[in-house]
Amino acid sequence: MLTFCVCLVVLVASYFLYGGLLSRVARLNGEAEVPSKTMYDGVDYMPLPRWRIFLIQLLNIAGTGPIFGAILGACYGPVAFLWITLGGIFMGAMHDFLAGVISLRNGGKSLPETIGKYLGGGVRKFSLVVIPILMVLVGGVFIVTPSKILASMTDIPYLWWVGIVIAYYFVATIMPVDKIIGKIYPLFGAALILMALAMFGVVVFGDYSVPELTSLDNMHYNAANLPIVPTLFISIACGAISGFHATQSPLMARCMTSETQARPIFFGAMISESIIALIWAAVAMAFFGGVEGLNGWMQANGNDAGLAVSTISVTTLGAIGSILALLGVVAAPITSGDTAFRSARLIVADMLNFDQRPIWRRLVVSLPLFAVGVGIAFIDFDIIWRYFAWSNQALSVLTLWMITAWLMRRRSRASWLALIPAMIMTYICTSFVFVSDQFVGMGACFMAYVYGGVVTAIVSGLFMLKICKDVKEGAPI
Repeated sequence: MLTFCVCLVVLVASYFLYGGLLSRVARLNGEAEVPSKTMYDGVDYMPLPRWRIFLIQLLNIAGTGPIFGAILGACYGPVAFLWITLGGIFMGAMHDFLAGVISLRNGGKSLPETIGKYLGGGVRKFSLVVIPILMVLVGGVFIVTPSKILASMTDIPYLWWVGIVIAYYFVATIMPVDKIIGKIYPLFGAALILMALAMFGVVVFGDYSVPELTSLDNMHYNAANLPIVPTLFISIACGAISGFHATQSPLMARCMTSETQARPIFFGAMISESIIALIWAAVAMAFFGGVEGLNGWMQANGNDAGLAVSTISVTTLGAIGSILALLGVVAAPITSGDTAFRSARLIVADMLNFDQRPIWRRLVVSLPLFAVGVGIAFIDFDIIWRYFAWSNQALSVLTLWMITAWLMRRRSRASWLALIPAMIMTYICTSFVFVSDQFVGMGACFMAYVYGGVVTAIVSGLFMLKICKDVKEGAPI
């Protein structure tokens, strides 16, 4: 349990140490004007209390990611603790914090708009196509997941649940942010934290043994086809780094009342998510009697992380556990699903400069998005999910390069804090293309990693040429 405890302490300490450093790098100004005041519209731009925004942000970025992803990542062994901790601090928290600050200082603009400002019009156009599709994809996936679970637990047919979930998504997407999201999400966010605390109690006080990190060996039952680099870094996204988070930050940037709230809301929510992921990775390894036992159970049960959550929760916590499991596998994806659709609405509205105060304008934007989302709900879930994980991390690459550009335009000596993660994640995503059978399928051979390195060098060089040119020409910050 020493490895787990050290990682937990490091994550908590990072909020004060690395979070403080990044706050100084960003030069947060508590007196600066914020969008919730200068652009108030009573729908998306409106001030909310800091504690409420934090819980909403945590739930928006989490979903089932830090639970399901952590369990799947735990199959690789205690090396997962290392990625959750270091990735969560130096990649994920930095990514979420600075992307949130950039949106806050650009009028709460959505991610494609800020990417376009700092990486160029061509990347903006690409983002305006890809990111809304990704958001609708998330929404569609999270129509399927909770509907299947609820259908299995009740006598209500699956299609009825699909209709109910879609109806809820639609209402939550078009209503002002303080009506449903602002009232219900803090409760579910608190429940997510309570669930993690309960599992922490199971690990610490239960009769379980958490494996220690003694090597970087790949302990996955399918290690030959799923190498740690790059597959672990794709499997554990939420909890380490996830591009989806940067699409959610503008929603909350429009509700903040001071720049100084960025650290607890953006950095703090990401560190909280990493802690949740760390706890679930530890629980998964401990509950099934070690990494080998976890792998055996997952292999026998079709890698069903949702079933693992239910089994662990009910066995260790009884009736309370079943309630917590329900919140984890049903409420969490539903809340991420509807904010994904809301984010898609705002991206399209920003692109068209389409005022969202009149409800009919929100309907005009939302209806086509939901039509696509409903269609996705009837596509083979496994096919959708296989490509979503990579797309999500590819989005984090664009966000990291945007942050690098922002820091370099400010002529910050701390630009390398984003540049190094940007290059690492570029390599993770490009090497995955060559290694994984989802794409080229070369396997974990030497040349697959070489090709990944070559593409990374080309992509990094092109981005740096663009960024340096803009800096030289004095592009606006």
